[in-house]
Amino acid sequence: MTNLKPAEQTITGRKPAGPLRKGWTTGACATAAAVAAYHALITGKFPDPVTIYLPGGQTPEFKLNSRQSEPGQVSVGIIKDAGDDPDITHGAEIIVTVRSGFAGGGIRFFAGEGVGTVTLPGLPLAVGEPAINPKPREIITHNLQRVAETLRHPLDLEITVSIPGGETLAQKTMNGR
Repeated sequence: MTNLKPAEQTITGRKPAGPLRKGWTTGACATAAAVAAYHALITGKFPDPVTIYLPGGQTPEFKLNSRQSEPGQVSVGIIKDAGDDPDITHGAEIIVTVRSGFAGGGIRFFAGEGVGTVTLPGLPLAVGEPAINPKPREIITHNLQRVAETLRHPLDLEITVSIPGGETLAQKTMNGR
């Protein structure tokens, strides 16, 4: 048993010594950014930290890294902490921009800087759709529904997810295209 903190532990091979430090997925970070941006779009106030609800019952809090308001849209950035998972996006800023959509339009997702689009059939998303998997979309939508119910506001939104430098990061993966 070690008394060292995670940052002080040495790595033996590929696994850090001691217990692994838990982190968050890109989808969880995007959810937190979307919730904070939507809340700010409606109220003018940024919740910081922002709490989200995950399917397993967890309610993590995320600190906002950046925030920007313009008429009709709000952007929030969260720095991804992947814990000890060797995730290429660890330390990247996940930015979500929320805009009011058209009445009855529901939630529509868009790919911003550093987020790809589906180019070939075979995935559970249509060609041309942003490469945001169905489960993260579901978690983002569920959390936004909670905010909409609390604030009694319609949920007609355009959600753009961006990862500045994402194209460069993607080149370090097996799916660089």
